[in-house]
Amino acid sequence: MRKCKRVLLALAAGSLVAGLTACSDDGSAESGVNLDGKRVAAMSDYKAGSQFKATEPINVSLLYLDQAHYPIKNDWLLWSEITKRTNVKIEPTVVPYSDYDQKRGLLISSGNAPMIISKTYPGQEEAFVASGAILPVSDYIDLMPNLKDKIEKWKLQPELNTLRQDDGKFYVLPGVLETVQPDYTVAFRTDELTRLGLSAPKTWDEFYTVLKAIKAAHPDVYPFSDRFEGKSILNQVGQGFGTYGGDNWGYVKNISWNENKQSFDFTGTTPEYRQLIEYFHKLVAEGLMDPESFTQKDDQAKQKFASGKSYAISSNAQNIANDYRPNITKIPGATVAKIRVPAGPKGDIMRGTRMDNGLMISAKALQNDKFVAMMQFIDWLWYSPEGMEFAKWGVPGVTYDKDAAGKRTLKSDIAFGGMNAGAPKNLQRDFGFQGGVFAYGGSTELYRSMYTPEEVTFQEEMASKKVVPLPPPAPFNEAEREKATLWEAPLKDYVQQNTLQFILGKRDLSTWDAYVKELDSKGMPQYMEMVNGAHKRYKEKNG
Repeated sequence: MRKCKRVLLALAAGSLVAGLTACSDDGSAESGVNLDGKRVAAMSDYKAGSQFKATEPINVSLLYLDQAHYPIKNDWLLWSEITKRTNVKIEPTVVPYSDYDQKRGLLISSGNAPMIISKTYPGQEEAFVASGAILPVSDYIDLMPNLKDKIEKWKLQPELNTLRQDDGKFYVLPGVLETVQPDYTVAFRTDELTRLGLSAPKTWDEFYTVLKAIKAAHPDVYPFSDRFEGKSILNQVGQGFGTYGGDNWGYVKNISWNENKQSFDFTGTTPEYRQLIEYFHKLVAEGLMDPESFTQKDDQAKQKFASGKSYAISSNAQNIANDYRPNITKIPGATVAKIRVPAGPKGDIMRGTRMDNGLMISAKALQNDKFVAMMQFIDWLWYSPEGMEFAKWGVPGVTYDKDAAGKRTLKSDIAFGGMNAGAPKNLQRDFGFQGGVFAYGGSTELYRSMYTPEEVTFQEEMASKKVVPLPPPAPFNEAEREKATLWEAPLKDYVQQNTLQFILGKRDLSTWDAYVKELDSKGMPQYMEMVNGAHKRYKEKNG
């Protein structure tokens, strides 16, 4: 029998050397995991580039996030085609978008989670590590040759390094991208910019100047009335200011890496965060930004933009195609387009990761005799080029055509995004493809294959920005994680509440020092001591 081989990946961030274990023919693994008896229905010769097909039919349970604008249907081509290709029948546990995070937590903590727990963003798994309810998936990467191939070819080790917990393992299988693909920015009424002789702003100072010019031409309106409760724009501007903003859009955690000090700072008290708040306070105080941007529903913001009561709004590519362009047709000559994200005081930079939402695996899945087959299935559908293309485009000859040069064209009677507007069928609603649960990640070519030429141009322009290095790991151990839960959420909530008060002028910025002391009283010093202690310990253990 073959002996186990250890595949060593030198992780660039922190120079961590992590062992990805390979299994011997008896099913054992160097990590101590024994897969004997768990290979029923698995392919013995499965490798990168293979079409996975279980050797006998299997059922796999999946937690499925249901979107209101393309609600799940049992007769989607997606389901039948998955079974046809892989011999796997997916049994979805359907949870609405609005309840997903809470329901996921309840199912995991009660031990009733499906085997595959989808739509999990890196970092969201941390709450479930200590309980043992989810698998340390890094122990099983050897079963996933397509993912391993991408880790090596795309040099994804630094991103994976950020996922590792105090035990050196990671517990989420992220969606992976070949290159950073930013989407969100600001959309402007470009016809109005042209009418006023204005150019798209290249910096956030110019953004302010453009809004001032629009305000001068339309004194009775707020030039900028935003959606997403202002979280997207706080995140976008925050990057150029060298900080995080926008609650879970950017301010996911309370910490920022300080390269000069080689330690973490509490984000909500840094000079950069104060500068970000001051910038938005100025926009609101001068009537350039609608104060309702931080509280209004998206439909209200869209209606203001559609009726000429605002001229700028946060956007992604689909917002342009699905919302703004159709809605402004009532305004003669109105046009809209995304702008390249402006640069900030810290330069023309952006934060970015090549990891997107992915999967957790329930610990009970390891008890199943078809565990290896399930991991092979996940590897094919979420990480193989063929599986990713299938989840995104559907079935050749049915939902799209592909020419000899590899260019894909959606069938003329099927719409998606800006393609085939007005077609009677929709790729998401009628077929289940490009649905978010399966269709994340992929090569740059595949990821951009559904972009309009306009969006490809935006991506190419954004690619010229400098990507800020990822922060180093600072994972808590079990005891620290328990303490952290007492501090993290209350501190974050207090920062978010006061951020809004400062921006809207309900709290004067002269009270900033008092605000910092209030955070001190809520455990900020103890929390940061623990964070930096965890970072130091991790660095000492792993290099």
